[in-house]
Amino acid sequence: MRVVVQRVKRASVTIDGVMRSSIGNGLLVFAGIEEEDDSEDTAWLAAKVVNLRLFDDSNGVMNLSVAETGNEIMIVSQFTLHASTRKGNRPSYIRAARPEKAIPLYEDFIVRTEELLEHSVSTGVFGAMMDIELVNDGPVTIIIDSRNRE
Repeated sequence: MRVVVQRVKRASVTIDGVMRSSIGNGLLVFAGIEEEDDSEDTAWLAAKVVNLRLFDDSNGVMNLSVAETGNEIMIVSQFTLHASTRKGNRPSYIRAARPEKAIPLYEDFIVRTEELLEHSVSTGVFGAMMDIELVNDGPVTIIIDSRNRE
């Protein structure tokens, strides 16, 4: 499982011209699930995202997590995070999990994140064509892959 975590001042998801969800200060998390992923990946990444120290403390040092600041999280599915561009110019998405596998893991990731935060998170809609608006804060963008646990 791969996530792109962006620290934002605000973010929103709009589908067919209707705003589905929005957050203020917090993290926008794009989540891509591949065929080999399982609930161990969702648990590990949820803990990593919730505890990443990406927010400034009183000294202006990124030393606080979203859990410590009370900021918000938005999670949006994005299968294109598993694009392969090795051959030619048209990306291949063969490593991305099919919906029957990806949807339960996406939902598990959301639930685990909410449990760790002890409050709900905002989301997109799996498989929907979404308009994502965000204002990066920093910018701060972190890529984490459960296959490469550093």
